Amino acid sequence: MPSTAARTAVWPGKPHPLGATWDGFGVNFALFSAHAERVELCLFDKTGQRELERITLPEHTDEVWHGYLPDARPGQLYGYRVHGPYEPEEGHRFNPNKLLIDPYARALFGGFKWSDAHYGYRVGSTREDLSFDRRDNARGMPKCRVVDGAFTWGHDRHRPVPWSDTILYEAHPRGFTMRHPDVPKPVRGTFAGMSTAAVIEHLKALGITSIELLPVHAMADEQHLLTRGLTNYWGYNSIGFFAPEPRCMNTGVLSEFKTMVARLHEAGIEVILDVVYNHTAEGNHLGPTLSFKGIDNLSYYRLMPDSPRHYINDTGTGNTLNFAHPRVVQMVMDSLRYWVTEMHVDGFRFDLATVLAREPYGYDPGSGFLDAVRQDPVLADVKLIAEPWDVGPGGYQVGNFPPGWAEWNDRYRDTVRRYWRGDDGMLPELAGRIAGSADLFEKRGRRPWSSVNFITAHDGFTLHDLVSFNDKHNWANGEDNRDGHSANCSWNHGAEGETDDPAINALRARQKRNLLATLFLSQGTPMMLAGDELNHTQRGNNNAYCQDNDTTWLDWSRQDARLLAFVRRLIALRKAHPVLRRPVFLHGRDTAANGLKDIVWFNSQGVEKTAEHWRNTQARCISLLLNGRAGHHLGPDGQPLTDGVLLIVLNAHADTVPVILPDVPGGRGWRCTLDTRQPDGAGDERLHLSGRAVPVDGRSVLVFTLVEQPGL
Repeated sequence: MPSTAARTAVWPGKPHPLGATWDGFGVNFALFSAHAERVELCLFDKTGQRELERITLPEHTDEVWHGYLPDARPGQLYGYRVHGPYEPEEGHRFNPNKLLIDPYARALFGGFKWSDAHYGYRVGSTREDLSFDRRDNARGMPKCRVVDGAFTWGHDRHRPVPWSDTILYEAHPRGFTMRHPDVPKPVRGTFAGMSTAAVIEHLKALGITSIELLPVHAMADEQHLLTRGLTNYWGYNSIGFFAPEPRCMNTGVLSEFKTMVARLHEAGIEVILDVVYNHTAEGNHLGPTLSFKGIDNLSYYRLMPDSPRHYINDTGTGNTLNFAHPRVVQMVMDSLRYWVTEMHVDGFRFDLATVLAREPYGYDPGSGFLDAVRQDPVLADVKLIAEPWDVGPGGYQVGNFPPGWAEWNDRYRDTVRRYWRGDDGMLPELAGRIAGSADLFEKRGRRPWSSVNFITAHDGFTLHDLVSFNDKHNWANGEDNRDGHSANCSWNHGAEGETDDPAINALRARQKRNLLATLFLSQGTPMMLAGDELNHTQRGNNNAYCQDNDTTWLDWSRQDARLLAFVRRLIALRKAHPVLRRPVFLHGRDTAANGLKDIVWFNSQGVEKTAEHWRNTQARCISLLLNGRAGHHLGPDGQPLTDGVLLIVLNAHADTVPVILPDVPGGRGWRCTLDTRQPDGAGDERLHLSGRAVPVDGRSVLVFTLVEQPGL
């Protein structure tokens, strides 16, 4: 053990800011712990293997332990050892034999090397976590690294895409680039790979506006995965909320992430981070001691009131961060502001966001954390997206987040999937979801963009698998296929998995186009899963969180030029027609000068649907008219949003349905601009007369634009 007598000069320093802060002359170290008795700063050599010195932080101000090292410089590796009572039954788990990660560390060096030494108790003891382990775990721990955050951003500025224009694209930086033929091998799987010209050109050509990256915060693999030869690929197991995950970095320096952001911004693409503030990688009472648990377990985690030895588990991962504690709220707010101000990201998607707003009495849309976010000037114009559920009591809160938030809408996902699968009685629900889910979000001045509509996401089947499998096939995860959702609202169209049957493959291809078309023709914010445009398959695995391999890495050789062209056409169509992204909910109350309402639903006979029509559970064909000239709506630039008239026809019947095109005042006829019967979605140029029937093939979507009389 190194000497505890300080050889390095130590000054009192300051209690703020928390973390290790280089000021150009030295480094200030500050660590919050309300219940510690002593805090030691441990300095390591440049390899991270040899502990050089332990320095007791000399000052303790307002529950913050701090000291200033005038001779320390960026690159210095460090960690903490925190002294205090080891009394699990009272909620305390201090063990100075365990090297701990600074919660505010800006960078980590090295990786975890799992062993029983990472546990604060003796693994295998009959007393379980009530026992005490005296082994030093430092050799198997990553080390915190002091950083110099200087970076030349040039002209990069935060230029938010208006919510109504936003098109989200969920991607994993590793899986997106690992098999990309035009990404150099040394940078595949990293932020540097994401900033290459080939990747950015693909994103630009698609037309998406915002890339939502799966978690990039530093994380730890669960030991049970490593014993099975697996890792936590998705990354929903954070251990540091300020440091990028080292495995996603080629150079190991922060400028790599910043360069990626700058290049995406240069291409007009926002960067949204999926963040996991609801729990940490330290697990339950039998989990390891890596950071928070050994720094101040009683403050950082929600513990059972009658048994503080055990953790409240509203996340399903073993522990739950304690957002009732002001220092926890401060840490998360500091993290959010850091990623906005220092890393220039444009928004966040909050995993299990209900946890963040859960007070001791339950979910509260006016919770301390949500109130803190709402009033923060740094976060005022960044995108905030909630996954509005957790596994705790009252955890499902879709539609109940406060103004300013968008939310993942799983009601949209399941409804659209079931409709195209051919389930009975789906039209009323489908209509509500396509029109922006006003029943969920129209309150407190919220807008249609509050609904993040998606068909697929990282959690679940890919689009290809959604139309290729009836059941999940998660055997490779090593959990006997018990993990993952069983109710996927999927349909294999006659064969489970891959098939050579040309009829089945043709139908699957059309169903992909139908699902994508529905997504991009709906009011709200569309989110697309990366790889769906490439026919990516996970071979039926709908919970590939632990598959860092060909299961999840996008296979760019599978891409179909026609599907890619179809997606580009769809996104271009959405961008060309403001009526597909209205800033207000549509209820058929606003009319144009000719009396035509802003939204009208027709049956296949061209008759506006009545209550009796809506009650027909066997109906699966519907037409939606959107009138871009009704209402007086302004766009983000203050200019009036004007558009023509669109007619969207959806037919989930297996058979062809004659659909009568409605007769619109001033209209000469209709021209088809999108047709999912065609591999690339191209419509025809023929003029279809109003009041006449057009045959709409089974399982297809057509979009018509109104051709008006001259002079109108």
